[in-house]
Amino acid sequence: MGIHKFFTSLNDLERIFRAPGRFKFEEHNVAAHSWKVSQYAMFFGTLEELNGATVNWKSLYEKTINHDFAEVFIGDIKTPVKHASVELKQMLAHVEEKMMEKFIREEIPPEFQEIFLERMKEGKDETLEGRLLEFSDKLDQFYESFAELKRGNTDKEFIIMYQQALEKLLKMPLDVSVRYFKEEILRDVISEETHINIAALTNEVLNKPDR
Repeated sequence: MGIHKFFTSLNDLERIFRAPGRFKFEEHNVAAHSWKVSQYAMFFGTLEELNGATVNWKSLYEKTINHDFAEVFIGDIKTPVKHASVELKQMLAHVEEKMMEKFIREEIPPEFQEIFLERMKEGKDETLEGRLLEFSDKLDQFYESFAELKRGNTDKEFIIMYQQALEKLLKMPLDVSVRYFKEEILRDVISEETHINIAALTNEVLNKPDR
């Protein structure tokens, strides 16, 4: 048993594409997604830190880089399917957890197994780092769907993805990051020239009664 199997499995993440089965102008794979999420988290972690928060950077980078490795086993499941019910989401999370644990026990050298079990567990939790992971993960969904709508992709699923991601981002318990996203990033998003009316889709969410 050696680390070779883990290293070669990383290539598989480059062949797993997000939002499978939909027409897309741009394909995005899981490996690239994980890297982008780590970049978003680095920025927003810095923003939170500059505003007085204490960031555990080691934890944040481990959470973001590893958060979707389990998709090696089950692929990328469409967001509407994954979130169709609480029960289904919990079942999928349980399957991912057990398959990850099995992989680590069988393929990772014994002296590293406990470390990998800690690093590869579900990273979205109530810690600042867990919330930054969730925020950054949702931000990549926002940007991927935005890129499709900007170029005129009329698939309604991307409208749903865009608005669901936007709504989730605005409700995250990260006041500093949410305020920056709303006041700085959204302003730039709305001002871009797009084939589909992004401003109208954005304002539908911003003007909801519960906002």
